[in-house]
Amino acid sequence: MEWTEGLKKAIDFMENHLQDDISAEDVANEVNISSFYLQRGFKIMTGYSIGEYLRCRRLYMAALDVIANREKVIDLAYKYGYDTPESFTKAFTRFHGASPMQLRKDCRKVKTFLPLKIVVSIQGGNDMDFTVEKMNGFQVIGFERRFTAEDSYARIPEFWDECCNHKQSWCMKDLWNGKAPETPVEKAICDCKVGEFGICIDDTGVPGEFRYMIAGTYHGGEVPEGMTVFEFPDMEWAKFRCCGPMPGSLQSVNTRIFNEWLPGNPDYEIAMGANIEWYDKGDTGAADYESAIWIPVKRK
Repeated sequence: MEWTEGLKKAIDFMENHLQDDISAEDVANEVNISSFYLQRGFKIMTGYSIGEYLRCRRLYMAALDVIANREKVIDLAYKYGYDTPESFTKAFTRFHGASPMQLRKDCRKVKTFLPLKIVVSIQGGNDMDFTVEKMNGFQVIGFERRFTAEDSYARIPEFWDECCNHKQSWCMKDLWNGKAPETPVEKAICDCKVGEFGICIDDTGVPGEFRYMIAGTYHGGEVPEGMTVFEFPDMEWAKFRCCGPMPGSLQSVNTRIFNEWLPGNPDYEIAMGANIEWYDKGDTGAADYESAIWIPVKRK
């Protein structure tokens, strides 16, 4: 499905099911877009996660019901997916700055949150620095952890910090700086250039969860305990070049991919729920530091 049309259908689906128990995976299945990419693109383009959008819309609709004085608080709590009236009142008060009873007395306190409208402005998407490359299948090896769309922005940098600094029996930064490997894990880090890639893989089968790997290219041989191997099939990759200090340069290009390239591209769509960030060696704060974002694509 065309990216912009998919986002519009996702919003329509959510609006029609505000009183139902739906998840980001349900929305992704409805519009036939990878849950990983839908959640990432939705957050970039709207500023809200899918969970946040549903929560805000439900609390606004609940406020309209409160003002109309049609239902009791306990009924509204269950209507909008809360387990107890107490949890509903707490969320309602945090969102509107007033409890349901206070809002009934002064409706001016209601916080408005209307349905989103997707409007895309195409600004030079075709001028982005990218190539589409057919690649044979390849394997990667590295350290893996699972994250959710809700916590990944905070927790993935912490994962990198653990691996790069002295928070393990090994330290990737020391090995990158020339320390001789002494263990199978350290040898694999050096031989496979672990840390060259940051990889998201949406295949856990757990709603809202994806695998993240700090990885390098696997060439065969022993897989040390604590490390994971993953294989990508033959496919085409759209590779977007980033130049500039981290993380700003990557974030800027990532935003343009979802705001400009995907909505305005007539030829390609996302092929699987995964993406790769490539990092060069060197000073990540340098003005000429190079990195890249790889997205698996297929022709429409």
